Amino acid sequence: MQHKIEAKIKKIRYYTSLLEGYKVDCKERFVKDPMFEGALLHYLYLASDGCISIAEMLLKYKNLGTSQSYFEAIDTLGEQNIIPREFAYSFAKIASFRNFLAHDYEKVDYVVICEEALNKLGEIEEYLQYVEKNLV
Repeated sequence: MQHKIEAKIKKIRYYTSLLEGYKVDCKERFVKDPMFEGALLHYLYLASDGCISIAEMLLKYKNLGTSQSYFEAIDTLGEQNIIPREFAYSFAKIASFRNFLAHDYEKVDYVVICEEALNKLGEIEEYLQYVEKNLV
């Protein structure tokens, strides 16, 4: 299981590195280029979904059971002090974001994506670092 989690971390870091490059002229490109829009939303989905998958895998790896929801999976990591509790509570919102990207992508506000979502990529890296510390 540890190797699967490490592989997932590597993939997420790849996605976030691509997303970092999407910050430049994001709003203008989002409106004008449907390929840019699709790629941006797809990589955001893959990164957010990957973070949730890691939470679920880590719960199994640590023999902490399963969760009833994506939000709960990350929240449980905080309750178990695998990641800081306050960070877990805040970061668990990525579950709602993932669901939004999966089901309501037609309602995307490009300003929110370009100004807010892309500026939270650092939180994903922080999460991954907490996970890595708990794989030992």
